[in-house]
Amino acid sequence: MFGLSFGHLLILTIVILLFNAKRLPELGHALGRGLGAFKKGLEGQDNDDDSPPPQIPPQA
Repeated sequence: MFGLSFGHLLILTIVILLFNAKRLPELGHALGRGLGAFKKGLEGQDNDDDSPPPQIPPQA
């Protein structure tokens, strides 16, 4: 995975837990909200293509 061995990943995990233990739940919550918004955005794109563009009346 990205050229990292198990030892590198273990050390990285320990460092993250030691220095960011307070902010880890906040980061997880923000990541979850971001993924949810991204999925909603993808679903919204499919619905937009089905409707015709609004007609603008010609000006006299």
